Amino acid sequence: MELIAVPYDSGRHGQRMGAGPTHLLQAGLGARLESAGHHVHIRTLELPHGSWSAEIGAAFDLAGAVARAVAEAIGDGRFPLVLSGNCGPAALGCVGGLRTVSRVLWFDAHADFNTPETTVSGYLDGMALAAVTGRCWTQLTNAIPGFVPVPETGVTLIGARDLDDGEAAALRASAVRYVATQELRAQLPTVLADDTDTRPTAYLHMDLDVLDPRHGRINCYSSPSGLDLDDVEWAVASITQAVRVRAASLTAFDPASDVTGRACESALAVAMGLVHAVSR
Repeated sequence: MELIAVPYDSGRHGQRMGAGPTHLLQAGLGARLESAGHHVHIRTLELPHGSWSAEIGAAFDLAGAVARAVAEAIGDGRFPLVLSGNCGPAALGCVGGLRTVSRVLWFDAHADFNTPETTVSGYLDGMALAAVTGRCWTQLTNAIPGFVPVPETGVTLIGARDLDDGEAAALRASAVRYVATQELRAQLPTVLADDTDTRPTAYLHMDLDVLDPRHGRINCYSSPSGLDLDDVEWAVASITQAVRVRAASLTAFDPASDVTGRACESALAVAMGLVHAVSR
């Protein structure tokens, strides 16, 4: 398998959530996977040294780099797991690198379904899922190698609970399927059973703040009433039995928010469970 590190947050290297990928690698993620029997190749993506780029340009440059790295990993027979500060470069890059994605399973405390017209924060990462489905930034997503928007009917949003009013309205009016935290075990099997394709190709997106903060504070955007670790493990196992997950991402871990170290251990546990489920 291949761990693809993208150590950026809003175009800034190693800051805030951009420190998360390196922290997880230094905490021994690769070694743990090797001990579990996986041959691990680690690759870190960087913007060109000395270059200057605004947040939007940097995010889409990184998405293009992720797309190329994912395609190369798959071509070499390795499963790509992207460790990224932000959701957008990881998700857009994975969808591009896979080239044919019919299902996206998106775990997140937030919907990331804003557009430039609905956002009140101006935070680009809050538009990641909207961009994946072709709702915004279409000129820039068209430049990502292999990228084709994923139909909303193929997207399932899991565990979101902190939404802006405008994005909540857009989500209700969309064809995205939503699985609430408290209804996970009742709703997810029904959603997965609705697939008419036989093991469709899927991308699994894991924004770690989908976890409840009692498992550690993942970042400054963490919110209560999230998923338990057991819920995530069960959901990922259920998903990998129903669809063919060809690439996955773990995003949004900020070590500075993790004053107890518990969030790091939770992130490592999620990563190990995800790789185990995909490898079965």
